[in-house]
Amino acid sequence: MSFSSFIFCRRCLKADTSRDAGLTTPEDIRRFDDICYGPDKKNNLLDVYMPRDIKLPAPVIVSVHGGGWVYGNKDIYQFYCMDLAMRGFIVVNFTYRLAPRHIFPAAVEDTNLVFDWIMKNAEEYGFDTKNIFALGDSAGAQILAIYASILTNSDYAAEYSFSVPDDLVIKAMALNCGMYAVENAGRISFYRDFLKENGSPEELHVLSAANFVTEKYPPCFIMTANYDYLKDQAPYMVDALKQNGVRHVYKVYGDEKEKLYHVFHCNIRSQHAKAANDDECGFFREFVSP
Repeated sequence: MSFSSFIFCRRCLKADTSRDAGLTTPEDIRRFDDICYGPDKKNNLLDVYMPRDIKLPAPVIVSVHGGGWVYGNKDIYQFYCMDLAMRGFIVVNFTYRLAPRHIFPAAVEDTNLVFDWIMKNAEEYGFDTKNIFALGDSAGAQILAIYASILTNSDYAAEYSFSVPDDLVIKAMALNCGMYAVENAGRISFYRDFLKENGSPEELHVLSAANFVTEKYPPCFIMTANYDYLKDQAPYMVDALKQNGVRHVYKVYGDEKEKLYHVFHCNIRSQHAKAANDDECGFFREFVSP
């Protein structure tokens, strides 16, 4: 791991620990923890959260955590994901393999395994596989964005050795504070720990989800914040969606009086996070089918 990635991980851990200090599982949430979804018994683990009074089968949200491809796990996202579940969804929150030990496309392969697990275990957990949604932030948004391209662009799917689950359709997605044109990332370079060739032009092209959007891409809620250090990335994805006629919403949260930063929406104590998460779940509900 590079020194910059090491410092990044330390700062993230400190900030995330402080953010969630004192939070506990809500009484009205039922949770299933540490379910193994793949061959890596340490890293291929997921949790399932649902309201205790939810009517099954129910719509599902899959959360892909952020962390610059080198940091993070499901435990850091548990309170955010349970908060989403309280809005009337089943939420799947998973850990994936991290760089530099596990380079690209390990995280994408693990994401595919999670969706495969959902399709195969729908009856046991009450997943409505006709209503599957997904969201991700930062690196998680990038991972999810390229996975959606694999599902909807056969030429791009040929870049990968795995097969996607039969009948899987992501009805809509939320991409939060993400990177979608890695070729234009400028000074942000710690993603190199994620790549075999340390960021060759070919690798950066493949990692740039905005290059592979088609008219079949899922509807998207694209979100960033006025002080998000990745806010300049969102327009690349928005332009790609516009050019392909894909339904989308684009929001930049914060104003002159309120500075909001990268992944502000994960702080469930914040009213600004509540507003953004309400907006995204409201967007998903527009696509729920009987």
